[in-house]
Amino acid sequence: MEHKTRVAVIGAGHAGIEAALATARLGLDTVLFTINLDALANMPCNPSIGGSGKGHLVYEIDALGGEMGYIADKVTLQSRTLNLGKGAAVHSKRVQADRMRYRALMKAAVEAQENLHLVQSEITELLCEETDGKKRVTGVRTHLGEVFLADAVIIAAGTYLDAAVFVGQNSYPSGPDGMLPARGLSASLAAHGVSLLRFKTGTPARVARRSIDLSALEVQAGETGALPFSVRTDAERYAALPDTPCHIVYTNENTHRILRENLSRSAMYSGKIVGTGPRYCPSIEDKIVRFADKERHQLFVEPTGADTDEMYIQGFSTSMPTDVQHEMLRSLQGFERAEIMRYAYAIEYDCADPLQLYPTLEFKDISGLYGAGQFNGTSGYEEAAAQGLVAGINAALKILGREPLILSRDSSYIGTLIDDLVTKGTREPYRMMTSRSEYRLLLRQDNADLRLTELGHRVGLIGAERYAAFLEKRDAIEKETARLSRTVVPPSAQTNAYLDSLGSAKIATGITLAELLRRPELDYEKLTPLDIHRPPLPAAVVTTVGINVKYEGYLRRQRAEVARMARLEEKPLSPDLEYKAIRGLRIEAAQKLAAIRPLSLGQASRISGVNPADISVLLIHLSRE
Repeated sequence: MEHKTRVAVIGAGHAGIEAALATARLGLDTVLFTINLDALANMPCNPSIGGSGKGHLVYEIDALGGEMGYIADKVTLQSRTLNLGKGAAVHSKRVQADRMRYRALMKAAVEAQENLHLVQSEITELLCEETDGKKRVTGVRTHLGEVFLADAVIIAAGTYLDAAVFVGQNSYPSGPDGMLPARGLSASLAAHGVSLLRFKTGTPARVARRSIDLSALEVQAGETGALPFSVRTDAERYAALPDTPCHIVYTNENTHRILRENLSRSAMYSGKIVGTGPRYCPSIEDKIVRFADKERHQLFVEPTGADTDEMYIQGFSTSMPTDVQHEMLRSLQGFERAEIMRYAYAIEYDCADPLQLYPTLEFKDISGLYGAGQFNGTSGYEEAAAQGLVAGINAALKILGREPLILSRDSSYIGTLIDDLVTKGTREPYRMMTSRSEYRLLLRQDNADLRLTELGHRVGLIGAERYAAFLEKRDAIEKETARLSRTVVPPSAQTNAYLDSLGSAKIATGITLAELLRRPELDYEKLTPLDIHRPPLPAAVVTTVGINVKYEGYLRRQRAEVARMARLEEKPLSPDLEYKAIRGLRIEAAQKLAAIRPLSLGQASRISGVNPADISVLLIHLSRE
């Protein structure tokens, strides 16, 4: 059979769902393929959304019109803000999520979406045609022989491509969570010239709650009054959600002894695994080798859902054989009688070298083909969803004949993520962290909507009602910021006594609320007794106003740096530019530039092997042209 659609999306994980929802919501007939409908929106590893740097991505996904944050809010078991002991730039929301409800609600959202069709079928072949030496995607073929002709194809295959699972010396073809692997598509991609990498990741065992003595563990409570990820979520109702406690346990010398004695039995250390694993999420056996001086490692014991007995042991990922898994688990305090429900495993899979992509996430050499998620060499649900959303938007915009959406590094963490991938590439599963952004004070999670909602509205994923609410919030922030700057607190014995009680210097002359707020020991809440005419404001507005005022000088400095870099970003480079013909350009720089084909001088300046002198040569060339 032969079918016709506008967009075919391969894989219904976090990347594929955001891509398919975006193209369908922009009016294009879309088919979303998955090997198993029951694996849609699955969380095969950590049952959580957000985290350091990742929480920023979820807020940005929501600001652009994506779905992840809204569904995560609905299934929150516990919410915590990480890095509260540090500055506002690195505050990151993380929620413990009910993985079964997340899958169910996301599947319901996909099924209800107009223009979107779910199909359980494995894609084994990419169809392309070549005209005048240029290749263009034309569709896909399933394992049952059906052909779906399409104007654009988005590959969001996750960790399924030629995937193999490893447990000790045992290995077998398998996708995550016991699902079937995707066989055939890797060979088809390679035949079309797509360069593939081999990566590895892993997951800990799942343990029965009833077999753990939770009373022997540290309790890790969530925060109260948390703000949701999505502006679509009722903030007051969300803040009142009950908290499901998590727990903390530590490895000990006995745990480390067991691991050391069995290192040769680990799939990772026995040489069976050839794929490159994630640097920032190592297995427990890797930890005791790399950090041999550490007497213990912290582990987090987290529920995977409200209606299941399965507990996730974060930080205990391993590829050890089953007998060692039992022994090392039972060496932990409170786990003496632990029962494993699902064994830990490592998984290897194929993915694409992201240097083959434009910042739109379209393949440079195959028009209409896009990559997203772990297929692009990243790790994590949030990184995947962010790329899926951008790939879906750009596929739709290209079909509709509109300008592409390219997010800059100074606009978002999503822009930073994509720029890192397509400019620098990656040789290991890429993970987003706040330290990857040079503009992190500007790119806070509290102001994601201020940075990106305008773009989401322009693209067409933010409706009129939501856009009006955004304008109202932005106006409230501007008015409150102005009010703090002009409201003067006069000196008085009562005022000085209050300031002294907070460890803040007394005042001899009038001082504005904004000036008081910039004092390190004061914040918006502590100024309440001195701010008798304060208007009632939503918590989200208060948070952003407080940060903007307190860090005003630093923000001004970072905006100036953005303006300096913008001069390079605004100078376009043709993807067809003949770098070898440019006089004065070093051979290494010409080779790197020709391989990556940057779209701007700014992107060129971030390529490894291209130095400032090369950029000067390019500037001279552009001025002559």
